Amino acid sequence: MIRARIIKSDKRVFDCRLIDSGEFVQATALGNLFKEDTVVVGDYVLLEAQSDEWVIKEVEARKSEIFRMLRRESKRKVTAANCDSLVILNSSSKPAYKRGIVDRFLTRAHQWGVVPFVVFNKMDEYDPKDFDIKFEADRLQSLGVKCFEICAVESDYKVKYLSLGIEDLKRELNQSTSIFLGQSGVGKSQTITAITDGKTELKTGAVGKVGKGSHTTTWSEIIDCGNFELIDSPGIRQFSIDDIASGDLIELFPDVEEVATGCSFTNCGHESNNKGCAFYSGKRSEYERELILSRLDSYKQLLAEISQIPDWQKKSGKR
Repeated sequence: MIRARIIKSDKRVFDCRLIDSGEFVQATALGNLFKEDTVVVGDYVLLEAQSDEWVIKEVEARKSEIFRMLRRESKRKVTAANCDSLVILNSSSKPAYKRGIVDRFLTRAHQWGVVPFVVFNKMDEYDPKDFDIKFEADRLQSLGVKCFEICAVESDYKVKYLSLGIEDLKRELNQSTSIFLGQSGVGKSQTITAITDGKTELKTGAVGKVGKGSHTTTWSEIIDCGNFELIDSPGIRQFSIDDIASGDLIELFPDVEEVATGCSFTNCGHESNNKGCAFYSGKRSEYERELILSRLDSYKQLLAEISQIPDWQKKSGKR
């Protein structure tokens, strides 16, 4: 049998890239493998030649899954597999930077088990009066999230506020598989082009964006960007998190959860007037308290959003 990776899926026909030769072939899934989500883009599979066609005989264990829970059903809807990183793109000017979007995407990165990177693009237009980029990077430091500042349209842009720039981002993404997400207009296509030194140009809408939006494809696929691969899937563009149970959300905010364990009461509402609340006590500097309270605020906003749907309508995404 021949090892391959699923590059594109469209119903029961799959485009595959053979690992050893790099050749592209089409294969079909039969029997149990034809069931929904059994074979998805990004899967590593074993193929066998039967008569004049390739058949998928086995799917290897996945190291990560991109999924959401289907309400009222006890299963996940998997749209892609074996993703290494989630690149969260932001604009430093227009559209305006939104902290809540970053934290929303980070919940999924933690849930999916992929490494998140936060990128601030359009830094040639950055105005410190709009937001404090150093604060935004510092608030994610305890999570180990690396933040980059770039200007996708200026190849000679030098970092001024953070320590990591586009060359560092290139090294992080090299030989990996990534998903790019961000608001419409943050410069996703230009960023991809810059990272690949102009060798890859994507159509507008070819990478994920917040909201439903329009798509240039109706299938899931992996786009070869030369030094890395990009997962493009309509299933990740509708970026609601209303399938997450309210009781599970705090686990997707590990820094908030860690502090919350120090509260004197398990039902603490984490307000400044709550007795024994660990967020407002302890030996923290004023700056450190501002950092964790900014994350707590995002957690509360998302909790209020997903609590509008009863948890009994959701199923846990845990394994």
